[in-house]
Amino acid sequence: MDNKLTRNDLLSLEEYYKQRPEFRARVLAHKQARQVAVGPNATLYFEDRLTIQYQVQEMLRIERVYEAKGIEDELQAYNPLIPDGGNLKATFMLEFTEVEDRRRALAELGGIERHVYCQVGDHEPVYAIADEDLDRSTEEKTSAVHFLRFELSAQMRAALKAGASLVFGIDHPNYNHQAATLADASRDSLLRDLD
Repeated sequence: MDNKLTRNDLLSLEEYYKQRPEFRARVLAHKQARQVAVGPNATLYFEDRLTIQYQVQEMLRIERVYEAKGIEDELQAYNPLIPDGGNLKATFMLEFTEVEDRRRALAELGGIERHVYCQVGDHEPVYAIADEDLDRSTEEKTSAVHFLRFELSAQMRAALKAGASLVFGIDHPNYNHQAATLADASRDSLLRDLD
């Protein structure tokens, strides 16, 4: 499945300004079903072609990019975040409202991105492949944002389409939580990412 965006998929800056309110509303509604809270402070925001198109359009708008090279650079940066039919891709965020709580938690959660998993039915858990573009954890702390990829086997994808459960969790020593059962709308939205 080739879902990569090209320049032909993007609106010009002028046209995007005109369509932005409706497009933004549609994307935000779409994103609602693509969020999975794992415990009180961690959320997976699953990406797909539409969410990434919105992100690229917003970056082009904010940075006022209209030259071909700049547009291609944005596409090159964001296209890897679109699922390719055999995986789910997510932006993983650690969210704390208080600055001091966030600072302390990020110091305690080093390597958490390697402890995020999904499990399809009775299959073995699949741990995320994290931050393929650059490492976001150090010995002292982790980042509040990570980019994850969950590679699912053909058997797992078939099991999901046949109705198997889909669960996400984190088994870090300092943060051990599992998400509640996904709502049908969320499960259906994520299944559309798979071939």
